[in-house]
Amino acid sequence: SLEDYEETVKKAKEAWKVWADIPAPKRGEIVRQIGDALRQKIKVLGSLVSLEMGKIFVEGVGEVQEYVDVCDYAVGLSRMIGGPILPSERPGHALIEQWNPVGLVGIITAFNFPVAVYGWNSAIAMICGNACLWKGAPTTSLISVAVTKIIAKVLEDNKVPGAICSLVCGGADIGTAMARDERMDLLSFTGSTKVGKQVALMVQERFGRSLLELGGNNAIIVFEDADLNLVIPSALFAAVGTAGQRCTTARRLFLHESIHDEVVTKLTKAYAQVRIGDPWDSDTLYGPLHTKEAVKMFLDAVEQAKQQGGSVVYGGKVINRPGNYVEPTIVTGLPHNAPIVHTETFAPILYVLKFKEEEEVFAWNNEVKQGLSSSIFTKDLGRIFRWLGPKGSDCGIVNVNIPTSGAEIGGAFGGEKHTGGGRESGSDSWKLYMRRSTCTINYSKDLPLAQGIKFQ
Repeated sequence: SLEDYEETVKKAKEAWKVWADIPAPKRGEIVRQIGDALRQKIKVLGSLVSLEMGKIFVEGVGEVQEYVDVCDYAVGLSRMIGGPILPSERPGHALIEQWNPVGLVGIITAFNFPVAVYGWNSAIAMICGNACLWKGAPTTSLISVAVTKIIAKVLEDNKVPGAICSLVCGGADIGTAMARDERMDLLSFTGSTKVGKQVALMVQERFGRSLLELGGNNAIIVFEDADLNLVIPSALFAAVGTAGQRCTTARRLFLHESIHDEVVTKLTKAYAQVRIGDPWDSDTLYGPLHTKEAVKMFLDAVEQAKQQGGSVVYGGKVINRPGNYVEPTIVTGLPHNAPIVHTETFAPILYVLKFKEEEEVFAWNNEVKQGLSSSIFTKDLGRIFRWLGPKGSDCGIVNVNIPTSGAEIGGAFGGEKHTGGGRESGSDSWKLYMRRSTCTINYSKDLPLAQGIKFQ
């Protein structure tokens, strides 16, 4: 309830006062212990992710592993965060950059990665000296509670308040309260572009900080010189993995006209071999969608694709078995700018599109509103660097000869345009969880002014 939320925020703010005084390397040591505690429970948590979210067991375990890996990364980072000493133009002066924690970081995560996304945020936010307030998805609250209990024990064993990593379970009312709450010094939101826009406006209205990880309408582009032995498994994994419910899922597959038919034939055969079943079964590659609403979205999108001129060459139907199972689906024959192709449907539907020239297909990659992930398959060195350059992909993740999904924690994760512009996890993403002060120290007995100004 909102009363619970109010009490939790107060406790988290109090806990921050303790946490901020602990040296960063010591905070890193506690985060390391959190990683170890998660490692010990990795299979249990992976099972719980499968049970509650629906992804296959191996992906559930992989998601917890990602949190463990981010903890390891954060430990090293805890001894490295900081700013430069800059040359001052004034004699007897030192110019330094000081980085301090923002305070309380609100973290709203989505159902599709109910562990990893919190890990990306919390492990980095914690070593920076912040307290965290997590609101997981209402449909994956068991996972949120389980993870929080593991973290709480580590904090309490280190004689620091468990409220440093607080949890609130709730719906849109709690999310709205977090967005409007001036005590949230940073709000990290992962979810749909539609809801993310509302969150961004509420946070901006109070001049707050937000970190947004929103939708993706990701493309794989396959040129005539591509290695098809890489292309087929890459397209399959990117489109079908997590039953199409990743923000980095491949939704558009652009094939050069000279190889279009061959790739469609090979991909259709590969789709037919996907083992569909219980996500807890080790042989299963593809589980159910998360909710009945997702099944309806899937059916609506398939129908729209047909109405707009597409042909369903594989799948397109609900699977007759208990659970929210749908067939992984391939649609061909649509134009690159068909409205359904420009719509992110959170389901395993892949639109296969033909192209002739590099320039046009790079433009088609960029014409959607989202800008998260993108891939090309080619052996042409010049084309690779054009793709990575200013007139290439406009996405935050730009890949060559690998799929759109499966990012590493060492790089900054996030995207441009309607994807929100946020960055999480590696590189210098830690800076988003801190505030920067430019500090000038005069250790001389004179008072020279900058730019040589004389004021006498």
